[in-house]
Amino acid sequence: MLDAVDPLAEFVTLLRPAARFSKTVSGAGPWRVRRTDPGQSFYGAILEGACRVLLDDEREIVLHAGDFVLAPSMQGFAMASLQASDGPEFSDDNPPLQLLNGEFRLGWPDAEPEARFLVGHCVFDSPDSALLVSLLPRLVIVRGEQRLATLVRLVGDESRAQRPAREVVLARLLEVLLIEALRSGADAGGAASPGLLRGLADPRLALAIRRMHESPAEAWNVARLAKEAALSRSAFFERFRREVGVAPMEYLLAWRMALAKNLLLRGETGVAEVAQQVGYSSASTFSVAFGRHVGVPPSRYVQEQLQPS
Repeated sequence: MLDAVDPLAEFVTLLRPAARFSKTVSGAGPWRVRRTDPGQSFYGAILEGACRVLLDDEREIVLHAGDFVLAPSMQGFAMASLQASDGPEFSDDNPPLQLLNGEFRLGWPDAEPEARFLVGHCVFDSPDSALLVSLLPRLVIVRGEQRLATLVRLVGDESRAQRPAREVVLARLLEVLLIEALRSGADAGGAASPGLLRGLADPRLALAIRRMHESPAEAWNVARLAKEAALSRSAFFERFRREVGVAPMEYLLAWRMALAKNLLLRGETGVAEVAQQVGYSSASTFSVAFGRHVGVPPSRYVQEQLQPS
């Protein structure tokens, strides 16, 4: 018997997350920094102390040492000290002061730090990253997970040390941390907004999502997927859209196109076989759907992706 398909593992494999930039930041006194750049994916690991995450809907979440926050598409939110700040807001246009030890300081430059965290931008090396990221929650916050806290401590230790190959080890640890955050978010319902992680945290929806990943070429429709989830058609549709953020067939189309792009770029199969593997009856119907979704036909897409930049 074949092992069941793990949708999150497939998703992460296609997404190919990597941590390319990080810096250690400390805070003392009142401070606030806003994250707004929609073209970046932000992560933060709390190494010491505590801080707040301020969401656009005026909710706030307190994070402590060992906690982790990931914003795959960098939607607007802020991080702040536990005490209210009425001073200037730090941002890319108003960066914090860099101290002699290499840390960046938020708030009072000469005081003992009350919080320390590692922050940075991650990248997703998939050519289909924009589509895949759109299926992730706007914000993933993981708290109280021992495995994640252990990884955060390792990252903090490595970031402070001056060992050989420090940057290589730190990059690998951060990649594992990103993947563990996604996995923990799915297991514990740690996603603060709709997306794949919240869908996988729902036992009924997870059954339907796994079936779509196991058999993407199957002739799925809402009624058949609802049956897999043991829900009525209307209940399944509304629950899926509420938790995942898109309608079931929209999710299936996005997943099929992500798979198709990956297969096309590997160059091991022709367009007709790719079409069959992702649920289309012919190369022509697949090409039309692919062109409508991606903007160019499959052959041109491969040429554009493989040509030297």
